[in-house]
Amino acid sequence: MIKSLRYLLLLVAAWSLTLRAQAQKPDVVLEGDVTVAQNHTHFFVPFLVPAGVHRISVDFSYTHRQEKTTLNIGIHDPNGFRGQSGSNKDHFTLGPGDATPSYIPGAIPPGQWKLLISVSSIRQELTSHYRAEIRFNSPLEDSSFTLVPLETDTRWYRGDLHMHTAHSDGSCVNQSGAHVPCPLFLTAQMAASRNLDFIAISDHNSLAHYAEMRELQPYFSKLLLIPGREMTTFYGHFNAFGTMQYVNYLVAEQGGRTIDQVVADIRSQGGIVSINHPMSPTDERCRGCGWGPPGPVDLSKFSAVEIVNANRVMSPFWDEQIAKGFRLTGVGGSDNHEAPKTDDILSAIGHPTTVVQATELSVAAILDGIRAGHVFVDVTGSRNRILETEAHTAEATAHMGDAIAAKSGATIALRIHVVGCGSASVQSIVDGKPLDSPIPLAGNDQTVETHWTSDGNRHSIRFIVVDAEGRTELLGNPVYVNF
Repeated sequence: MIKSLRYLLLLVAAWSLTLRAQAQKPDVVLEGDVTVAQNHTHFFVPFLVPAGVHRISVDFSYTHRQEKTTLNIGIHDPNGFRGQSGSNKDHFTLGPGDATPSYIPGAIPPGQWKLLISVSSIRQELTSHYRAEIRFNSPLEDSSFTLVPLETDTRWYRGDLHMHTAHSDGSCVNQSGAHVPCPLFLTAQMAASRNLDFIAISDHNSLAHYAEMRELQPYFSKLLLIPGREMTTFYGHFNAFGTMQYVNYLVAEQGGRTIDQVVADIRSQGGIVSINHPMSPTDERCRGCGWGPPGPVDLSKFSAVEIVNANRVMSPFWDEQIAKGFRLTGVGGSDNHEAPKTDDILSAIGHPTTVVQATELSVAAILDGIRAGHVFVDVTGSRNRILETEAHTAEATAHMGDAIAAKSGATIALRIHVVGCGSASVQSIVDGKPLDSPIPLAGNDQTVETHWTSDGNRHSIRFIVVDAEGRTELLGNPVYVNF
């Protein structure tokens, strides 16, 4: 049984290595043989790192493990020690703000690096062949803390895209009752206890939290940790998702950068950008919290906007931008600053919840779902409520976030599927304004149908679910007509 399990683990490791190799060919390959003459010795294998490298990733393998051969590994940069993982890791990565646990994050200096191999055990009759595949600037590891999806089903995934920890201004009560900077682990633990599928920790202008997130991701095997950062400027805040490289965020009217330049840097690294709490006031209590750039900003380069922040619905700003032709996906975020907080549910992690339809639970798939607008926001932070929209013409079908063409006089049939809101109503919103009366829901899982006649011009049609008191429970993204 033990041998079978060990063999299975070797197969899994080999499969994982194959996936990584298919994703990016190695920039450097180091190979060699080890014999019993080298038992209980250490040796270095040098390799060159060119200028312009910001991340190094290493995959290490060797033969005769099943015969108890054990090779330990580590790495040195031109200035000295950068870490070692013994024999318990066959893969590690180092970047400016994060590294595999037991390795030291930081800048990647060009020059001669050295892979350390320590021969812990090898039998007299064996020759073990080792192979180290070294990759520079891995796009996958620049955007994710896991190399494989946590889940491979196509479904609605629920998460929270905005929260803070000790790495910026998150705090919590310590053992003595004092407020102190809050450990990142508590945020992940609280999100897991709420059965969320993903979170993005978005500490202000920081890279420091990425190292902890990389360490925690293997433990939180059901909670995807998305690299996030709140780019905090004097003229508005916006989240960057899916990139870990430093971005110069120093926006200023004189002697500084523009928001467009910051956004361009994030996008060039494969990330996406979302405006945060755009309708918040900007004053001495919250500097730059409202959206008020000093000059024009190209919103076509933004992917999303926070339409619910904690318990505040901010859809009017969103509707204004859609009317200007910008297809920004509406998302939500708790903006949580105190992970264990339970007394005020509306500011707790997962309230609101951003619900994304994705093909798998990975950073790339969740960001693709946000880009596509296949998203609704659950203001109640439930685990089961669903809002789905279909639009049909004689020629085409569209869902939330999609565009559909409809000539003047054409009828668009609209089908809205709602789960978990039995005593609520569905309200249609056309170009930011309610259309007709709300449609009551008679059951816990119901599909309602309505229609709308096109005038041939550009419009947006979205749906919200409201309770008996008129409070918003779910907000769907639009179907875009003639965009």
